[in-house]
Amino acid sequence: MSSVTKKKTKTVYPILPLRDIVVFPHMIVPLFVGRKRSINAINLLMPLEDYPHRLLLLTQKNPDIEEPEIEDLYRVGTLVNVLQVLKLPDGTVKILVEGEQRFKVDSIELATKEEGAFFNGYGEPLEDIEPTKNLLEIEALKKGITESFDEYTKQNKKIPADIIGIVSQISDYSKFADTVVSYFNLRLEDKQRLLETTDIQTRLELIYGFIDTELDIHNVQQRIKGRIKGQMEKSQRDYYLNEQLKAIYQELHNTDQGFDDEFEFENKLKKLKLPKEAQKKAEAEIKKLRTMNASSAEAAVVRNYLEWILGLPWGKNNKLKHDIENAEKVLNKHHYALKKVKERIIEFLAVQERVKKPTGTILCLVGPPGVGKTSLGKAIAEATGREFHKISLGGLTDESEIRGHRRTYIGSMPGKVIQGLKKVESNNPLILLDEIDKIGKDWRGDPSSALLEVLDPEQNQQFNDHYLEINYDLSNVLFITTANTLDMPAPLLDRLEIIRVPGYTEEEKYEIAEQYLIPKQMQAHGLDKKEIAFKKGGILEIIRLYTRESGVRNLDREIAKVCRKTVVAIRKGETKKVTVDEKVVREYCGIPKYSFGVMHEKDEVGVCNGLAWTEMGGDLLKIEAITFPGSGKKTLTGHLGEVMQESIETAFSLAKKNGAKYGLDEKYFNKHDLHVHVPEGATPKDGPSAGVGMYVTILSALTNTPIKKNVAMTGEIDLVNNVLEIGGLREKLLAALRAGMKKVLIPYDNKKDLDELPENVKKGLEIVLLKKADEAFPHVFGKELKIKKTGKK
Repeated sequence: MSSVTKKKTKTVYPILPLRDIVVFPHMIVPLFVGRKRSINAINLLMPLEDYPHRLLLLTQKNPDIEEPEIEDLYRVGTLVNVLQVLKLPDGTVKILVEGEQRFKVDSIELATKEEGAFFNGYGEPLEDIEPTKNLLEIEALKKGITESFDEYTKQNKKIPADIIGIVSQISDYSKFADTVVSYFNLRLEDKQRLLETTDIQTRLELIYGFIDTELDIHNVQQRIKGRIKGQMEKSQRDYYLNEQLKAIYQELHNTDQGFDDEFEFENKLKKLKLPKEAQKKAEAEIKKLRTMNASSAEAAVVRNYLEWILGLPWGKNNKLKHDIENAEKVLNKHHYALKKVKERIIEFLAVQERVKKPTGTILCLVGPPGVGKTSLGKAIAEATGREFHKISLGGLTDESEIRGHRRTYIGSMPGKVIQGLKKVESNNPLILLDEIDKIGKDWRGDPSSALLEVLDPEQNQQFNDHYLEINYDLSNVLFITTANTLDMPAPLLDRLEIIRVPGYTEEEKYEIAEQYLIPKQMQAHGLDKKEIAFKKGGILEIIRLYTRESGVRNLDREIAKVCRKTVVAIRKGETKKVTVDEKVVREYCGIPKYSFGVMHEKDEVGVCNGLAWTEMGGDLLKIEAITFPGSGKKTLTGHLGEVMQESIETAFSLAKKNGAKYGLDEKYFNKHDLHVHVPEGATPKDGPSAGVGMYVTILSALTNTPIKKNVAMTGEIDLVNNVLEIGGLREKLLAALRAGMKKVLIPYDNKKDLDELPENVKKGLEIVLLKKADEAFPHVFGKELKIKKTGKK
């Protein structure tokens, strides 16, 4: 039974890396080749006429590597004869190989030829170490392996029944071992170990051990199965699969704890007081889980659903505070000014104290960014003892984010409202719906419509989340919403009570900085009063020259910048204390970002200060107009919206109508072109409230009369010279005050809004009420309007 001795020679063969298979000598195996280097190696052999061709098969150490390198390959493989090569339509190649002998590689190189790059292996064949003594022991090993292999084939139906007869007839021990092992489903590492074992006796011993291990595993499985069958009664047969899995777990870990999730779910269900509908649903899902394979995908879906439904705070309410005096203290602690807003919130809380339940009112805090809308929501939660949860709605376009996803979808979850309740573990939290005016809408649905059910007290007692498929009572939740504008669907707006959160005056910003922002930033940067002191002039310098906003967000950032610079200066030993005055502010904050004072240096012809409202608060709107010889054409520039363009047309028609009073006849209009421009052309502008400014600017250009630089105006006009009411008056007047205006012209119909203005605004501005547009002329021109000789063409 000795094999033929072959002369060892250093030879080189092209290498074909194998991903998840080990080929043994004497095996005939079909292989599918798709990797580029492997195909290159096969193409190298294709032109050769002498068959069979030889390839060296080396197995990868890690089968997950897509493109193995030299160090990723084992150094012992199999030299094979390529019996057949077939190119497939998809570009891959199918080859039929027969294992010839073991081969040890001394070195591998990446070679490149016309066919492309491939691996070459240099080495020599490995010869088997034949047994020279204890031949009886070897024969006994062979016989034992044959008997065990016979038993193994009877249990494994995938192995042909006649293979045992073929194997028993093999007299060569090496070929016998390699043939037997080719039928075993061993780990890749174990097969490689057998390939590298040249001692035949050792190889047979290893194979014998592997077969006995496989037989032992099968016997354990049969024993477990038998024990379970003996334990089961007729009523338990529906749970056969779960009991079998449990017994396997017990056999492996010698414990039966921590395996059955349904027992844990049942215990949770007993402790919770669920509504009748939810109770029935949970019991049905637990029953369904018992009949499923624990490792199936559907079981994971059911398990996840039960975790959600049993993790919700059913009936778990926080004890609420109803102390109105304490609520006032909390609101004043966190926010300065905002008197009207605080009064409305206190009224809201007082009513809740009376009825012991959230009223049907949903508050919507509307105001520019940075005025404290979100922090007001937090303060209300603190004042009432509720848990606080914020849901950001900005940019939300998927209705399922509110109502949840159906369980049929992969990765489905409840909506954000249900998720929030589980997170805060309370059934009566305060949920802040932030930026409700910025909800989007696309093919996935309309989230704003889904919110109607959430925010309607008549409907949210039975809110149905698509994921839960059962009703959940949201009536104990206090919903507060925030927005920058009222640009939202009418049905949603109808469910909200609007509370305007106005911008701050300069004095209010100073107080906020001194009482709130500076102490907060000093603490955040580790500074104390011995190291930094803010002077009033320094704070006002930051407010006037480095921020222009309705809120205080940028003011907070600039104060933080000053604190950072102070820490660096103290750390470097440049100073022990920084006194923040105007000079230090300019040094630390850099070049001023804004100019404080009037918009222009002198009175100019055709240049007017209008007032505009934006989402960021009020702002000055510079309006310009010029005339020049032409044919009566009008040019409008500055990214103007349709309403503003119509407002200019109205102002021009009114100027043309009243032109005769100021020395402008029909010929003048027909021989001159008018160009109206609103600077910052990249910024869209729209609205009718610049009508008075447009009218004044056009007449100033036509009559060559300068407009006073420290006068601002706002108001819509009609074709009969009336000045009509406008909105956003407070924000516009704050912008005029910030810019250093001395006088502001507003519509007479806005007189009622003056009572709500801060006193410093009333004192800092001379406010003039206009009924007719012509009433503005004495204030903006300072004299009777008439055409000048230099302006008449």
